[in-house]
Amino acid sequence: MSDRSEIMVITAHPDDAEFGSAGSVAKWTREGRRVVYVVCTSGDKGTDDPDMTPRKLAKIREKEQKAAAAVLGVSEVVFLRYPDQGLEDTPDFRKAIVRQIRAYTPEMIVTSDPYRRYIWHRDHRITGQVTLDAVFPFARDLAAYPDLIEEGLMPHKVQKILFFGAEDVNLFIDITETFDLKLAALNCHQSQIAQLNIPDLEKKLWERCRKMAEGTDFEVAEAFHQVTVPL
Repeated sequence: MSDRSEIMVITAHPDDAEFGSAGSVAKWTREGRRVVYVVCTSGDKGTDDPDMTPRKLAKIREKEQKAAAAVLGVSEVVFLRYPDQGLEDTPDFRKAIVRQIRAYTPEMIVTSDPYRRYIWHRDHRITGQVTLDAVFPFARDLAAYPDLIEEGLMPHKVQKILFFGAEDVNLFIDITETFDLKLAALNCHQSQIAQLNIPDLEKKLWERCRKMAEGTDFEVAEAFHQVTVPL
């Protein structure tokens, strides 16, 4: 595998990272921190175009995700290529996430909050839950996957997890200086942005991030629930 990362962003679909954490990612990479994306599904169901095939869309969405990652300074994008709307909390999926954590040894992981109530994409919920379980205890424990150790993927202890889409927010990150990069990265996902039919994406996004910054001294922010992982 590649060099270790400081931060790993694990998402269900291409564009989830940009909606949830792109301003923070741009801030971290500007600080010289190495960020790696792990995208769990191909996003192949994300269209309302009857002439678009899932196979063609998967290729488009991977290309868009790579472009967005380049805008933000992300070092690498790993595509697991599970089917969109097909994620399940299975031993196979959990092991796939453990493999990435042990390969890249991130200090911090960013993912979707599995505990958001009511309307939340099932893939988001499952990705967050499986990632949380992978971090603690499976990626950490020596005896969890002896076959991974045989491959040279030793146990790793993640220090923190940040959940985007959280209702219970305890961390605000100032993205005033990187908002333009968040917007530019989102605009890379034209297969998704076009069908949202938002007249003024910049205005809508600014209002959303300004609302997240309420109660802080920031103009605009991204909001997370942060968990410190017990060692």
